[in-house]
Amino acid sequence: MSELATREVDRSQMKVSDEVAIQITKMNKWYGTFHVLRDIDLTVYRGERIVIAGPSGSGKSTMIRCINRLEEHQAGSIVVDGIELSSDLKNIDKIRSEVGMCFQHFNLFPHLTILENCTLAPIWVRKIPKKQAEETAMHFLEKVKIPEQAHKYPGQLSGGQQQRVAIARSLCMKPRIMLFDEPTSALDPEMIKEVLDTMVELAEEGMTMLCVTHEMGFARQVANRVIFMDAGQIVEQNEPEEFFNNPRHERTKLFLSQILGH
Repeated sequence: MSELATREVDRSQMKVSDEVAIQITKMNKWYGTFHVLRDIDLTVYRGERIVIAGPSGSGKSTMIRCINRLEEHQAGSIVVDGIELSSDLKNIDKIRSEVGMCFQHFNLFPHLTILENCTLAPIWVRKIPKKQAEETAMHFLEKVKIPEQAHKYPGQLSGGQQQRVAIARSLCMKPRIMLFDEPTSALDPEMIKEVLDTMVELAEEGMTMLCVTHEMGFARQVANRVIFMDAGQIVEQNEPEEFFNNPRHERTKLFLSQILGH
């Protein structure tokens, strides 16, 4: 488990609204005959920070990829910001414009500069003028503490810097919700902290976040709720204190003993 920011996070400042941001009801997904997600029920409130944990193959990444239709669910419903995800392309586009996603691998365009990577979607999707898009991009590159890299190419940056660019690129679309799919798992240990620090700052600013991660320090410090998945189901969910100190399910206890070493 990597070290997280040494500064204390003031959780009392991180307000959670009673407004529902995401409502998942009896959601099921299959890959052929393999039942990968089973009867997922989840309500996410605006401003909530949820960490999703579980063993490899438990369906964590598939679940969050269903939220912006990178994966298609076959049964049940997903409603994001009051819009139901269906095969309606207009609805999918609306939801994707409100939901940012940060992947394990940075997915930056290698032939574009950092600034061009950050302005591409705002210019083409949101039809924002280039000058305005560049000003917004510089604002978010400053937020993730790498404005001096704006005119370099992804290949000239470290892995930690590239992941921070990927976060800034998502923020340039001004999303209301951020999804993180194991954002630190491809990074060297010394680069993990700089990415987690960026995510902590987002949390402190009230961003609604769902994060698939094995960084349990981040879960303890930032999450309102930790969800544990196994075999395509939500097995347990609780606030971090209870989740780590009093896990109820045997599968959760085994997972925590393996990942935390006790």
